[in-house]
Amino acid sequence: MSDTSTTSMDGVKMAILNNRFEGVTRKMANTLLRTGRSGVLNVARDFSCCVVTAECELLATNEGLPIHVLSGPDIMARYMKEFHPDLRAGDAFLNNSPYHGCSHAADWTLLVPVMDNDGRHRFTVVVKAHQADIGNSIPTTYHGSAKDVYEEGALIFPSTKVQSNYETNADFRRMCEMRIRVPEQWWGDFLAMVGAARIGEREIIAIAQEEGWEELDRFRRDWLDYSERRMIDAIKALPAGFAVHTSCHDPFPGTPETGIKVQAKVTIRPDDAIVEVDLTDNPDCLPCGLNLSEACSRTASMVGVFNAVEHSVPKNAGSFRRIDVKLRENCVVGIPRHPTSTSVSTTNVADRVANSTQAAIAQISGDHGLAECGAVIPPAVGVISGLHPDTGQPFVNQLFLGMSGGAGAPKADAWVTIGHVGNAGLCYVDSVEIDELRQPLYVYSRRLKTDSEGAGKHKGAPSVEVVFGPRDCAFDIGYVSDGAVNPAQGVRGGLSGGRGDQYRIRPDGQREQLDPCAQVTLQDGEKLVSVSTGGGGYGKPSERDPALVARDVREGLVSAERARSVYGVAIDAAGKFNEAETEALRASVPA
Repeated sequence: MSDTSTTSMDGVKMAILNNRFEGVTRKMANTLLRTGRSGVLNVARDFSCCVVTAECELLATNEGLPIHVLSGPDIMARYMKEFHPDLRAGDAFLNNSPYHGCSHAADWTLLVPVMDNDGRHRFTVVVKAHQADIGNSIPTTYHGSAKDVYEEGALIFPSTKVQSNYETNADFRRMCEMRIRVPEQWWGDFLAMVGAARIGEREIIAIAQEEGWEELDRFRRDWLDYSERRMIDAIKALPAGFAVHTSCHDPFPGTPETGIKVQAKVTIRPDDAIVEVDLTDNPDCLPCGLNLSEACSRTASMVGVFNAVEHSVPKNAGSFRRIDVKLRENCVVGIPRHPTSTSVSTTNVADRVANSTQAAIAQISGDHGLAECGAVIPPAVGVISGLHPDTGQPFVNQLFLGMSGGAGAPKADAWVTIGHVGNAGLCYVDSVEIDELRQPLYVYSRRLKTDSEGAGKHKGAPSVEVVFGPRDCAFDIGYVSDGAVNPAQGVRGGLSGGRGDQYRIRPDGQREQLDPCAQVTLQDGEKLVSVSTGGGGYGKPSERDPALVARDVREGLVSAERARSVYGVAIDAAGKFNEAETEALRASVPA
């Protein structure tokens, strides 16, 4: 009989077990989607589920948001074990602390240790779910102007035990219900998280009963080693090189007047099969909510790398071994110290890190990397709150009415609805009708804006304009809209995407420009216009296939004037390109 502790697992069986573990995470995610009460969970799907090994290594995930899971679950699992060395079946721990491995305070994360019959810790199931309200000092989970965590106001749980013997701590529940504005909605979401985690625990134990815990240990070892080999092959296919790219976040309260310049130094060493991302040469932490947690600093860098390598490489602790992310303490894109606020850690500045990384790789190789994806969070993806006119009860929820942001790629146009680079298109865009049923609002229009794409050989996504407002009430909306001053940059001759914007239209038609980082009260009869940023283009616009330009004109995405002046393509009255005139136009473009 072979020794399973040293013998490599058969490839077929390894693939089957990987699918079974991924199936566990999908069951967890489906539980959360079907039982969560807030729209941010059961409509937008802003959550992620994963399995971490007893050694605190990411093993398997659902189709979760990259910014949630690439780094963070591993750090949180380590703190769980450090703070609670005597783990038992029936325990559950809550972590939303950006100083202890969580992404930001809004992403409540439940960690449940999976124990065998002898009381040995084997795996940890992780459920991360963005909350509609977390007790912030203002009703939003994105407090961009918060000078520190105290002004932010969020309840912080640094791997706190919230269940013993499968029972929830009643003091914990009472404390949250006294602080959170929508306690019944919160409690429903928390129970959905618990249900998802317990489903994961149950399913892994069932697999172990069939296969044996030692066989699962062998799978863990061999699967992560296989994933590392896949990543080695992917990096060896890249050219060697070094590049620096700087992406600038717009000025917000608490930032320099010029905004936050985020620089990524990327080195590709194919011979060593290593991609290094150095973020140490960046500003210190700032008195605002835009600072990144350690989890988001690492994850954003890895997002940029994975956007440049073979897409089928597994994303787990094995492939992560080949990415070297260099961070420093007290850096806006590094490791924050308490009480630095990281309220907006998952999006704005994190996107600038991922964009800088993938754009630097595009500088090294014209066959890899991406242009910059568009910035967030526009008002159409803001957090609304108030008193519902039909019930008189308070409501708080994040909208996902529309943003685009996809970047041009070496061989393809943008994925229009990616949302933002750390999201990877995995949050759903809200149904207008469902939002109008669930919230006291009315959506007047939602459209892609003409001539707002990042022009290029492969174009970036156009901007999305959404016009909406209150219905029979007033409500507040909080947002942190980047990209009006510094839109998404193109690469290798590609142009920038459309700029973000937001303004109020009063009942008399008067237009009022709104700040990019704000908590705004809209009165009944007022409209808010939200314009998301477009994505950058990849390659020169003059190299774009004229037939594709003509198609864009026919679909209303590009005007005939822009086709001529930017792409060098002449469009006739029938919407087709004139080949001879186009050749003449392009011949006149400077090299």
